[in-house]
Amino acid sequence: MSSSLTTRSSALDTGIDPFWAPLAMVVTQDMALHYLRGRTVLGAENLPKDGPVLLAPTHRARWDALMIPMAAGRRITGRDCRFMVTRTEMSGLQGWFLQRLGCFAVDQDKPSLTTLRFALDLLESGQQLVVFPEGRIKRTDAPIELEQGPVRLAQLAQRRGINVQVVPVGLAYNPAVPGPRSRSAICFEQPLVVDGKGKEEALRFNHLLANGMHTAEQAAREAIGRPLNCL
Repeated sequence: MSSSLTTRSSALDTGIDPFWAPLAMVVTQDMALHYLRGRTVLGAENLPKDGPVLLAPTHRARWDALMIPMAAGRRITGRDCRFMVTRTEMSGLQGWFLQRLGCFAVDQDKPSLTTLRFALDLLESGQQLVVFPEGRIKRTDAPIELEQGPVRLAQLAQRRGINVQVVPVGLAYNPAVPGPRSRSAICFEQPLVVDGKGKEEALRFNHLLANGMHTAEQAAREAIGRPLNCL
């Protein structure tokens, strides 16, 4: 781990705990996820096995945070999923636990420089970062609308010379609000790469990313027998 990454990790009080992280993997992947049925994984060949990766998933349920490490975490890719989450998710007992799994908080309205630099340090060290581009859980079939955070992060990384692969991810459940034995699926689309800086490139990239997430979600929905209705 680089000195800058170590310093900022300490400042944010975040890091992967050698005791809690393996235990959480067993509890979530070997126990909790059995609450769901099937857990279909599509497009696994689109997951980069090395280099900096930014996973950009749709956000449909709290189960997303378990499904993603199951399909792209240490057991599959050999590396952890480092989640960038909202401040509210990092409060109380939940926040204490998430910190020990390597999650870190971001103010969606005004991200701090420390948080952004830490995210860039993670990518520069070749890690796998998860950012939900929609910002919050959305259960309707409305068109995907993205926050500016992921594309801004990708452009900042490019300016630093970090070649980040951004992978659109779609998650789906049947029914929409998962219950016992609900069907679930996750789909990975081909990685995208930001090409340049400025507002015009950000708009272009966000359009491609939204389309990729839509395509991934559509495939995931079809796999569990709940086709996506919106265009």
